[in-house]
Amino acid sequence: MAGLLLLPPLLLLPPLLLLLLRTLHIWPRLRWLAADLAFAVRVLRCNRALRARALAAAAADPRGPEGGCSLAWRLAQLARQRPAHVFLIHGARRFSYAEAERQSNRAARAFLRARGWDAGPGGGAGNERAGAAAPLAPGATVALLLPACPEFLWLWFGLAKAGLRAAFVPAALRRGPLLHCLRSCGARALVLAPELLESLEPDLPALRAMGLHLWAAGPETRLAGISDVLAEASAEADEPVPGYLSAPQSVMDTCLYIFTSGTTGLPKAARISHLKILQCQGFYQLCGAHQEDVIYLALPLYHMSGSLLGIVGCLGIGATVVLKSKFSAGQFWDDCQQHGVTVFQYIGELCRYLVNQPPSQAERGHKVRLVVGSGLRPDTWERFVRRFGPLQVLETYGLTEGNVATFNYTGQPGAVGRASWLYKHVFPFSLIRYDVTTGEPVRDTQGHCVATSPGEPGLLVAPVSQQSPFLGYAGGPELDRGKLLKDVFRPGDVFFNTGDLLVCDDQGFLRFHDRTGDTFRWKGENVATTEVAEALESLDFVQEGTKVGLAWRPWFCVPPTPWTLSSSTATFLRTCRLTPGLDS
Repeated sequence: MAGLLLLPPLLLLPPLLLLLLRTLHIWPRLRWLAADLAFAVRVLRCNRALRARALAAAAADPRGPEGGCSLAWRLAQLARQRPAHVFLIHGARRFSYAEAERQSNRAARAFLRARGWDAGPGGGAGNERAGAAAPLAPGATVALLLPACPEFLWLWFGLAKAGLRAAFVPAALRRGPLLHCLRSCGARALVLAPELLESLEPDLPALRAMGLHLWAAGPETRLAGISDVLAEASAEADEPVPGYLSAPQSVMDTCLYIFTSGTTGLPKAARISHLKILQCQGFYQLCGAHQEDVIYLALPLYHMSGSLLGIVGCLGIGATVVLKSKFSAGQFWDDCQQHGVTVFQYIGELCRYLVNQPPSQAERGHKVRLVVGSGLRPDTWERFVRRFGPLQVLETYGLTEGNVATFNYTGQPGAVGRASWLYKHVFPFSLIRYDVTTGEPVRDTQGHCVATSPGEPGLLVAPVSQQSPFLGYAGGPELDRGKLLKDVFRPGDVFFNTGDLLVCDDQGFLRFHDRTGDTFRWKGENVATTEVAEALESLDFVQEGTKVGLAWRPWFCVPPTPWTLSSSTATFLRTCRLTPGLDS
């Protein structure tokens, strides 16, 4: 009887406890505690796996293939552990991990030959040829101007194995911006796609004047001084090259250059360290993907999202990637059905294209269970899940040169991540008050920055440390100006300035608010208004222009004589929606 008397109070205890938590404003955060704990466990497992791989590579024979840089030894591991598993699908072509290893070995030997390296008798551990001309010195930078294709990957992996640095040049760059990018990263060679030669022909004299070693990735060229790097690679043996050729002196050494979108002017060559390459191997593991997944990748490989997250992330779990040179909304679901795609890596624009397509039979019965990416607007998010679900959307946030990343592992629509205590313990960051008028963080009377309150937009900053460094950009130190903030919360501390304003709500969800720079988005790309201004002011019929806010409004001074636009200029201006008479 006493037990029955105690039963009603016991039944009332959980609701009363819940009411108390809500009254104290604790419940909004505690309700996601299970998801926070699960993701923290995933992070710990991922870090442990990456550390074990790195230690195994450090203890490996430096003359063997698994003793080099992280890209080299990871590919060698996969070729040994799952040689027949399909790594890459591109159109009708399929490549196993063993074939990817062989192709990259041939490319590495072709680049080593250009370095003057000789493997010696029997193809063993080699040495530099005494007195031989070596146009490519150890650690030299080779720029790749190629579309997304298997050859891009073999050349990139081959450069890494040969101890050379790759620079991923955006495929649309020409004239001044192209030459600027090549100079800024100190490129000594350039590999370009044959189909780009016609548009690049006006730039060839300037490229030759820079003393670049010019290669084409294919035989469709007869221009003097440009050789076919793929033909040179095919003539080489496919045995592994010694690991010591690519092993870095420090994990902080630069192994790759990826160019920023140029949101404050011309693109800058962001330094990508060996540590970041290793960390990106854990990307898909953190997202919950596994080695039997098939990942659909239709992003440019010269972007971090395509190369480091898509390709390196796929290598991290040993999965299969379906690589598309160009995204097609009309073919997407057919491709997913044909290849059994289970994971789709997006930028927000791609999802918008898909939901705006008319319904098709192929979009039903697909196997896609996870979509991962960034820039998905809340309205598109809801339409995408409602139409193509059930599937999980995992929105992320990160910068090419940044030292902070966020994951919306709960699937909360519109959020780019969580600011839980557990997450910030692993990936520390803060939101600080920012004055949009002065363009500077708000500081208190002691000169320290002020953290934002829930619901208040703030500048996202992250502490610079040995675990989360900021390598900066190739070129002078003035390029790093504004990217580092000092004395943020205590004297002497240094934080990386993302330049982005985010909002953290009362439940700990992070939402993107705005960029602090003068930029706009075009087809998923960040574009600087200064770049548009310079392009328009270079036209003869534009006398003067002015930037207003985030829009560039030209003031045309039309000469009295009739003038016409070239087709390319008209297309550019029409696309930008800035020309009277060309667009409504």
